[in-house]
Order: sequence, then C-alpha cells, then structure tokens
Amino acid sequence: MRFFLDPQQRAFADSLDAMLTAADTPSVVRDWSRGDHGGGRALWSRIAKAGVFALAVPEAYEGMGPRPVELAVGFVELGRHAVPGPLVETVAAAALLAELADPLPAGRLLPSLASGEASATLALDGAYALDGDAATTRLALAADGLRLAPGHGPVRASLDPARRLTPLTPGGELLSTAPPVAHALVWARLATAAQALGVGLALLDRTVAYVRQRTQFGVPVGSFQAVKHRLADAKIALEFARPLLFGAALTMAPADVAAAKVTACEAAYATARTALQLHGAIGYTAEYDLSLWLAKARALRTAWGTPAECRAEVLSGGARRR
Repeated sequence: MRFFLDPQQRAFADSLDAMLTAADTPSVVRDWSRGDHGGGRALWSRIAKAGVFALAVPEAYEGMGPRPVELAVGFVELGRHAVPGPLVETVAAAALLAELADPLPAGRLLPSLASGEASATLALDGAYALDGDAATTRLALAADGLRLAPGHGPVRASLDPARRLTPLTPGGELLSTAPPVAHALVWARLATAAQALGVGLALLDRTVAYVRQRTQFGVPVGSFQAVKHRLADAKIALEFARPLLFGAALTMAPADVAAAKVTACEAAYATARTALQLHGAIGYTAEYDLSLWLAKARALRTAWGTPAECRAEVLSGGARRR
C-alpha cells in the first residue's frame, strides 16, 4: 500500500518547514540545553498557533482532534528541525486527560495545552519526566493513580542534552485512580516514531550535502561506491518506515504503532551511525549542528518503549489477531 499526503497535509508540512527553517532551531536547542527556555517557549507558541498540539485535543476541549495522521505529519517536521521541549509528552498528556472517566480535569487542562499557553510532561511509574523544569503541567503516574505533581527535582543528564530529565515531586492533586495509560502510550509512540523519522531524514539530507562538497583524492567523497551504498541503505530504511508510520496513524492499533515506532527509530539510529561515519571527526564535535540530530536519534530510540518492548507488542498483537 502506498500513502500520499493530500494537498492540505502537504501544505501543513510545508508551512511548518518554512516556519522552523526561519526560526534557527539549532540556536534554540543549544539555549534549551543550558536551561534558557525563552527562545524555546516562543517557538512553542508559534508551533501551537500552527495547530500542532490541537490535533491531539478533542474538539470538545477546544482542540481540532483527535487527528493522528495530521499529528504525525507535524511531528515529522518537528523532528526534522530538532525542536526541543516536551513535545511527545504534551501529546501523551492530552491523550490521557481526554480519556479520563471524570471530564473535569480535561476541561480544566486541555484547552491551554491545545492553545500552547501550557505545556505538559508525563512520568510513568516513578520514571524521570522530560523537561519537568519547563513544563507547566506535570503529570505523574503514582501507585494510587494519576496525580498533578506540585513540582520537580534537580535536572539530570541525558543522552540528548536538549532532553532535560527531572524527577517529579511526590503528591499533588489526584486526577484519576484508573488512568488509561495504554491509550496515552499509543499516542506517545506514534509521535515519537514521527519525530524519529524527521530526525533521520534531516541526518540523511545533511550527510548527502556534506559528501557532495567534501573531497578526497581530488573527487567528492559522495562519488565513492561504498559511500553511495551506505546512503542508499539509510534512504531505504527511512522510506520503509514512512508507510508504517502513516498506516499506524490510520489504525491506531497498539501493535501497528509499536511496529512504526521501532522501525522509524531503528532507521533514524542507523542513519545517525552512517552520518557520523561519513562526516568523520567533525561529526563528533558538539559545536557542529549535526550533533543535535545525532543525540536525538539515540535518545528517541528508547523513549516510550525500547526496541525489544515494541517488538514484543508487535508479536503479541499479531497473536491476538490470529
């Protein structure tokens, strides 16, 4: 099956691409890594005005969703430009709040998430929360249910310096004793898969441009057969992940989304390794912009489910269908 974006979806992707290209996201990412959230919050507001977060919020709560296909389109562009912040976590929080048995927390919290006035992070089972120091809504899954955490602890180091991890303060308002965590996990994995695909595409584009201009023995490195083979393998892996992503967005079946997540993240990770090898020593330097995407490809690979966990979900889903 072949998936093509319709004219509106292509226009949405193009508008995000143009906006983020003009925003100089590498500078925003570096500021965010240092704890300076000013540029990141301004960019967050512009992304929200474009409607990205509203796609995960039902219309009943001032959103435009749920529209998983369009959300995937948007998150590919966010990954392509390495946008920092609790992007996936805000989507997961919106999905979780929208499905609570009690609609009051959703009515109170979701409109501001859709508009971009607020951002959210979500920690499951005592795990660290992403960007707890920047998020305005902090949700924690505790032993007794879902709580609105009153604060956060110190920032911890991460594989990706732009992904700032924090423990959440115990206690806070109890929102639900039986939150639909599995539903939120599906949305989180879909957004992560789309983000990873965008990261992989950016790494491939930058590497192709680099090997065209870098020369050895008087010719471009990109003319060497071995280099072409590595880039072709990366391209095939990413293009294989694309239909899985949009197919999963259509079904939103947990096994389909898990398959898309593991495929897109593994393709992005393999592309990162190829990019690092073909760039040579400059690829190892933090000052070079490529490092922003390399770090993100590593971190997304295990975010919201390791490859082994996603493969297990795919296998169990296939067994249920049989």
